[in-house]
Amino acid sequence: MNTENDLTLPSPSGRKPRLRIRGPDKYPLILKAARDLVAAHGFRDVQMSSIADAAGIAIGTLYRYFPAKSDLMIEVVSLTAQREVDVVASVAREQGTAAQRLGAAAWTFANRALRGRRMAYALVAEPVEPEIEAARLKYHRALAGVFTAIIEDGVRSGEFPRQNERGSAACIVGCLFEGLVNPLSTDSSSGEPGPTEHAIEIISFCLRGVSGGPLVFAAPQ
Repeated sequence: MNTENDLTLPSPSGRKPRLRIRGPDKYPLILKAARDLVAAHGFRDVQMSSIADAAGIAIGTLYRYFPAKSDLMIEVVSLTAQREVDVVASVAREQGTAAQRLGAAAWTFANRALRGRRMAYALVAEPVEPEIEAARLKYHRALAGVFTAIIEDGVRSGEFPRQNERGSAACIVGCLFEGLVNPLSTDSSSGEPGPTEHAIEIISFCLRGVSGGPLVFAAPQ
């Protein structure tokens, strides 16, 4: 029989909670602690004991919420990725031509990634377990969906030539993810373009590919 102290745990990934926990819900504390540690160290170097310490709870309590580290890391990916997709999608819905919106959306992703490099690298390229990689692929597809919608608008208006919109959007995501791996994982060496200039070149390349014209992206000042 349920009591008023039984709490069903919310889940950003949409998965059913594993169990009910009596007492104050520690879920938000756990997710914040885990996300902060991943943002500082990446997935592989974060330990469950460190997460429990950061959340101010006992390790046994943490394991009652998340029986395995991979379960918790999947939630971190789902929570963080959805937030990033929502931000990019909001930019994509702003006024402007399809090329302007596409450039602005891609720039928003790249700029946020470069400002939060360790977390961005964890979401994009860090070696992870298969189940965490599966959660990341959902992020990739959701981001591609934002770009697909913009390209479809451009094709309908005649601004972009006819093309496979989903294929083009997947290429943009691939260019952004692969192109930003080095700037996200290392500091730029002297003599190489800085990360901002590097991101601008990637976005310009994507715009030229989608539009079939000599477009060059100009980052907002």
